[in-house]
Amino acid sequence: MLAILHALVESGTELPAPLVFLGNVGEEGEGDLRGVRQFYSQSALAGRVAAHIVLDGAGADSAVTQALGSRRFRVTITGPGGHSFTDAGTPNPITALVAALTTLAQTPLPAEPRAILNLGTIHGGTSVNSIPESAQASIDFRSTEPEQLLRLEVTLHRAVEDAVEHWNSLARAGPAQGRGQLAFTIDKIGDRPAAQLPGDSPLLDALRAVDRHLGLHTDLRLGSTDANIPLSLGVPALSIGAGGEGGGAHTHAEWYSAKDREAGLRRVLLLTLAMVEWAAEQ
Repeated sequence: MLAILHALVESGTELPAPLVFLGNVGEEGEGDLRGVRQFYSQSALAGRVAAHIVLDGAGADSAVTQALGSRRFRVTITGPGGHSFTDAGTPNPITALVAALTTLAQTPLPAEPRAILNLGTIHGGTSVNSIPESAQASIDFRSTEPEQLLRLEVTLHRAVEDAVEHWNSLARAGPAQGRGQLAFTIDKIGDRPAAQLPGDSPLLDALRAVDRHLGLHTDLRLGSTDANIPLSLGVPALSIGAGGEGGGAHTHAEWYSAKDREAGLRRVLLLTLAMVEWAAEQ
């Protein structure tokens, strides 16, 4: 963004419509698009946005025009805990959580409309010879169809309820009866709306024109980005890379190289200028 802004300032370009540069936070993980949500829910400028270009990642050969919906949950199972020997038979939150996640992981997933589930984190306990007092996991569901997300949410609740009841029933009949029961909570920690940029959108037309001028070819892709929010509100939006090369996304081996970055920056600059001209004509 700074490179684009620098080019506009140094060239003395007079823009026919206002252009806002927005640096925001909370796109990834449990941030749940927090920054862009804040802009569209509370900024006085939100109702005036004619188009929204999101810069996300590297490259100059793709654009995310279909927003992938997702729902994310944190499951917490708690119990009385205790000593592994003297309190043997006390219901174990980790045991119940693992059972629930195993059941969830075996859920059939359709190829079309595509849906995925991911068991992202799991932790709990204090020591190897202690029955833990709590265990927690985070789960990510994604699909282009809200109905699939709802189905997976219901499946998650059922799996956790059944697992907790199963281990509680064993404890009630065992030597540690009266030591307490397991309890659980399921908190929604993310809800990204699904949406799509229309095929006849002026924003998409402008991107294709820029591609022709620069000799590039853009593949239209599905993804979950900051563009989810404006697209869900009917604002023309897409997410594109800012040039260079990258790989290993969401791993400790993730990398970026600025090689051939200029092509991506030219693409962003020309698309921005084209949309400012279009906005001025509306």
